[in-house]
Amino acid sequence: MNDSPDRAVLSKVTWRLLPLLFVCYIIAYIDRINVGFAKLHLREVLGVNEDVFGSVYGFGAGLFFIGYFLFEVPSNLILHRVGARLWIARIMIVWGLVSMAMMFINSTTVFYVMRFLLGAAEAGFFPGVILYLTYWYPAAERARIVALFATGGVIAGIVGSPISGAILGLNGMGGLAGWQWLFLLEGIPAVLLGFVVFMVLPDRPQKAKWLSEAEKTEIQSRLDAEAAQMAGIRNHQLKDAFTSGRVWLLCLLYFLMNVGGYGYEMWLPSIIKGFSGKSDAVVGLINAIPYGIAAIVMLVVGHHSDRTGERRWHVAVSAIASAAGFALSAYFQNPYLAMGGLILAFAGIKSTLGPFWALGTTLLSGTAAAGGIALINSVGNLGGFVGPTLVGIIKDQTGSNVIALLSLGLALLAMGVLALTLRTGPVKPGSPPQ
Repeated sequence: MNDSPDRAVLSKVTWRLLPLLFVCYIIAYIDRINVGFAKLHLREVLGVNEDVFGSVYGFGAGLFFIGYFLFEVPSNLILHRVGARLWIARIMIVWGLVSMAMMFINSTTVFYVMRFLLGAAEAGFFPGVILYLTYWYPAAERARIVALFATGGVIAGIVGSPISGAILGLNGMGGLAGWQWLFLLEGIPAVLLGFVVFMVLPDRPQKAKWLSEAEKTEIQSRLDAEAAQMAGIRNHQLKDAFTSGRVWLLCLLYFLMNVGGYGYEMWLPSIIKGFSGKSDAVVGLINAIPYGIAAIVMLVVGHHSDRTGERRWHVAVSAIASAAGFALSAYFQNPYLAMGGLILAFAGIKSTLGPFWALGTTLLSGTAAAGGIALINSVGNLGGFVGPTLVGIIKDQTGSNVIALLSLGLALLAMGVLALTLRTGPVKPGSPPQ
């Protein structure tokens, strides 16, 4: 048997699965971060004073990740049992409906409740897809594939930023405010795509009608051989996901990444608005620039990580580069140089994703993988609560972005240093995961 499934077969799988999953993640990410654009108009709706609005907004934006945290592991365990097609479709339809219902926000309490419910509804989507990809791709291929999928998050910024800015321009049409149109129109695609997923996504290679029997056997044989090698090294049960020191270290790394990442994304439109003074539409266009550059860099890093089989240095260097970008953006007074620092910070954050999840999916197998991947993602995404909340509190207390940006950079620096403490060898085609 070849060291890995034939390239033509993997390419066929990629072209069949990734476009749909990629678009789904774009929609998920837009619905997750569009509150950053709505923020530009929410203060009066929430009925809070300017001097506390930053804290209120940051806390509410971050509550998404509390709902996400509580329901993530159960969601992934259910997906492992009932199949990706049904469960991912269910997740998408429910989160789309909740996202649309965000248009009815009329108080701080409702804002908090709806952000929590949105997180609970979307819980399980990202780790579910990461788990799903392990049903198709051997370990040595995963950094590139995860990077391709995760690029949907940055494409969401490229596509969603100008769209969100433009939708805000519908203010007053049909008696709705621009932010209400934002939540309504950007929630509909999730519902529609949920039905598409239910109709066309195969649960596993054996159920893919577009694969021949020989192709199904080739993919499954490679994955079975890899699983057998892992079983010879360690037999994983669900409890292993919760008792593994390396899994908890990965939780911490992902937490620190999300402190920086979501602290950045939930506030970026406001930061750009502050130093540019431009209209919502122009802010949307400027906001797309870091996402476009990050998309290219993260694909290059993911490809290089797979080609060399090295993971932790790719994570560490990317995180440290991000920390440097945050520091530069805080230091420079010139808005163009500050924007350059923000671009470096974001590219570094996103470049950690491919090699990070390639590491995470090689540590556990079976039910332990379903629980472990969800545990890493759910605990790690608590950083999505801490980051925006931290930025909001700092901005209210200091009236400046400098300390907030340095704090986010410190989180990424800690991530980079801790990544180097992971003990894991290169993953080469045909070798057991380390």
